[in-house]
Amino acid sequence: MPAFEIVEPSEPAIPFVFCSPHSGRDYPSDLMAATRLGREAIRRSEDVFVDELFDFAPEFGAPLIRARFPRAYLDVNREPFELDPKMFSDALPGFVNSASLRVAGGLGTVPRIVAENEEIYRGMLPVAAALRRIDAIYRPFHHSLDELLTRTRDRFGFAILIDCHSMPSSVRALPGGRRPDIVIGDRYGTSASGRLVAMASAHLSSFGFDVARNKPYAGGYITEHYGRPAEGFHAIQVEINRGLYADERTFRPHHGFPRLKEQLQTFVERFAADVAAQYGARPAAAE
Repeated sequence: MPAFEIVEPSEPAIPFVFCSPHSGRDYPSDLMAATRLGREAIRRSEDVFVDELFDFAPEFGAPLIRARFPRAYLDVNREPFELDPKMFSDALPGFVNSASLRVAGGLGTVPRIVAENEEIYRGMLPVAAALRRIDAIYRPFHHSLDELLTRTRDRFGFAILIDCHSMPSSVRALPGGRRPDIVIGDRYGTSASGRLVAMASAHLSSFGFDVARNKPYAGGYITEHYGRPAEGFHAIQVEINRGLYADERTFRPHHGFPRLKEQLQTFVERFAADVAAQYGARPAAAE
């Protein structure tokens, strides 16, 4: 099986690219041989079924790139070399970023933990194993995503990346005990036009969702790296509360899944129509 899949529209029709980097659920044999976790416990980092929530994107004329590999194996929403020296049996190369907050939290490019701070591995890994994953999967994934965005920008004059994620229903509460349904991340106003972000938030709120912005999730490496509004690349991260559509204990969709998917389809349709009506060929750079 390929490590990731790109589903293309029959004809590009809207200036969007959809990305689901954390919903992969094909667990490699080398990971399962090295992990101390069972098959259910290791899935706790998955953005479960997010790729299926957005698999309608090609019908609207936008490509969808989705991971098959699991986040517990490799996290493409990190810098290429955010690696934890405590995980490896030999010395890391000098170009590795081992001092990031994400590495400190156990969630580097090759993660040390899954959700709830459970260690993934029984023992230490050779550095070569991490570098192979980066060369074989990380680099091709980002090369493909970059190509999709560049092609979209060249065709329409701009590109809007929707980076699709999910969050546990126990997400850290905001002031007042609020736990939002959806969090829109734009790296605190730097990764996308403020007007585009406001439009997306308004459309999602119109369904009755409690929509927060940047807290507790402002967007990871993908949003930060690809969001360059002055160059015509806008990146918005969408985090969806898993309780809306799935049983988090059994990793199964529940009765809310079809309704949420229908609402997301309507959201994309309305958002794309607003972009076309308000911006024509090109949206403004970030306000």
